[in-house]
Amino acid sequence: MTPAGGAPTAWRGGWLQGVSYGGLGLPLAFVALPLYVILPNHYASAFGIPLATLGALLLGARLLDAVADPWIGRWVDGWFTHSVRRVLGFALAAAIVLALGFRGLFFPPVEGQQALLVWCAVLLAVTYLSFSVVTVLHQAWGARLGGNEGQRARIVSWREGLSLVGVLVASVLPSVAGLSVATVVFAVALAGGLALLARAPRPRIGAVPVELPSMTEPLRTPAFRRLLLIYLVNGVASAVPATLVLFFIRDRLQAPAFEPLFLASYFAAGALSMPLWVRAVSRFGLAPTWLAGMVLAVATFAWATMLGAGDVTGFVIVCVASGIALGADLSLPGALLAGVIQRAGHGERLEGGYFGWWNFATKLNLALAAGIALPLLGLFGYAPGATDPGALQALTIAYCLLPCALKLVAAALLYMLWIRPGTDQPLQKAMS
Repeated sequence: MTPAGGAPTAWRGGWLQGVSYGGLGLPLAFVALPLYVILPNHYASAFGIPLATLGALLLGARLLDAVADPWIGRWVDGWFTHSVRRVLGFALAAAIVLALGFRGLFFPPVEGQQALLVWCAVLLAVTYLSFSVVTVLHQAWGARLGGNEGQRARIVSWREGLSLVGVLVASVLPSVAGLSVATVVFAVALAGGLALLARAPRPRIGAVPVELPSMTEPLRTPAFRRLLLIYLVNGVASAVPATLVLFFIRDRLQAPAFEPLFLASYFAAGALSMPLWVRAVSRFGLAPTWLAGMVLAVATFAWATMLGAGDVTGFVIVCVASGIALGADLSLPGALLAGVIQRAGHGERLEGGYFGWWNFATKLNLALAAGIALPLLGLFGYAPGATDPGALQALTIAYCLLPCALKLVAAALLYMLWIRPGTDQPLQKAMS
């Protein structure tokens, strides 16, 4: 490997290069979906914050962060015109802020609901913004490594597969060792991920432009607009059950003791399924393979509506099947996006801009999931610990059927806008 500021290094594949690039995805997963799974339950249970208030707070913080992402993407593109050393330097600064913010969220030094809400809002903004810097930078780095559909899928799979390992650790570790230990492990893993990235294959550094392109330039690419719409709808469908899963386990299934088993099954299945999805891409193409993952998710959550108190084995099956579907959601859309960037002629120039808007959509769908599902549950009489049949039925509809409806819309969009013959340059065909 070349040193941190060296020349571009070709992607050859294998464990060494895969882990060196993808390793940073592991700690970053601590502040992705697990934050939406653990934080609402933590503030509701430990501090008595109402679900509707939490939903509004999470929505506001995520929207603020999402609006900043296109700007962050533009800055990242500027850093990539100078040197890899500069990119790594900004990554280190953002990572320090991220580690401190993540710790502070779970251990607020204030008391009283008003002070807690202010503290949480400020720390969420700081944590999410620093997370965005590191994430967009990491994604743009991978996109700049280039390659055909198969290589792009492998690069994204290393990043997202190790992210799922991080999600698994972050989901189980607080139950086993406590939140304090989990935040320390996160900081150590984040430092390790940056050290690995410094030894990863080098992305190409673009020429310094007279003026940076407009941050809205990616939105002028029709294929990107279509893909972004599909990704947004599908993302909301995935984020709703991620936000509600602990409530479903504790109140509908009445099986809180099995939380580590359920979460481990889900994230482990997602990580282990990625090589299978990558193999399917070589035979069927990226978009049709992603469509198959959506269909699997719909079938799984439709069946989950039949589960009730004590159905531990049935929910383990749901977790495994939905985890396999998650593997497709995480590994394939990003590979499609890398292809869009290449075909639009924006490679080595606008990767950060594209991924800035991509993360805007990611955070928007997470914000919509929390900002819609949690207040609606409160409106229909559900609160943590509820035993009323009507409240539990509302929880089941929100956790199972709402994601199914949204996934079906996403699947229809994927077929009509991307796969159907006649669509402008569908990207499911393998690139030589």
